[in-house]
Amino acid sequence: MKQLWVVGALAALCFTADGAARAQAPGGGGPFPDGEGKEIVAVACTQCHGPNTFVTLRENAEAWRRQTWDMVERGAQISPDEMDTVVKYLSTAFGPGANLPQFAATSLPDGQGKEVVEGGCALCHGLDRITAAKRSPHEWEAIVAKMVFLGAPLSADQAKAATAYLNANFSPEQKAAAK
Repeated sequence: MKQLWVVGALAALCFTADGAARAQAPGGGGPFPDGEGKEIVAVACTQCHGPNTFVTLRENAEAWRRQTWDMVERGAQISPDEMDTVVKYLSTAFGPGANLPQFAATSLPDGQGKEVVEGGCALCHGLDRITAAKRSPHEWEAIVAKMVFLGAPLSADQAKAATAYLNANFSPEQKAAAK
């Protein structure tokens, strides 16, 4: 049993070291743009997360600081003197409005509320995050409410329109109908 654990630990170590090396390598396919803090993020964060995790979050500096402290409390190897560098890098490279061309090819289906979702949700999230999700009406309502609470620039009417659009296009029923 102990041998199995050692083999598993060695495999995990090789996988995370390989992932960190690819994330750091120029042209290595990782989503880490150049900038101060890239190496810290590429090494410390990819010990547990795939590099594409950062692309989907699109958070501001305050939210990245909370995320980073949470990860440090869980064991991420980021020293206190590296915290500001990491937060600045993440919020610049992966913050709201950051140019992330891998999302350019994703489009939403036409319908009432599409513009609200593109203008409000896509400010912080890639459209692929929306198109991949299949949520119940209750879940979409809760998600939109949470995003408004966290700062999504939507009025009450826009939040209702976004929820209705998401329900109409990205519910489990829509996924079953597409088959």
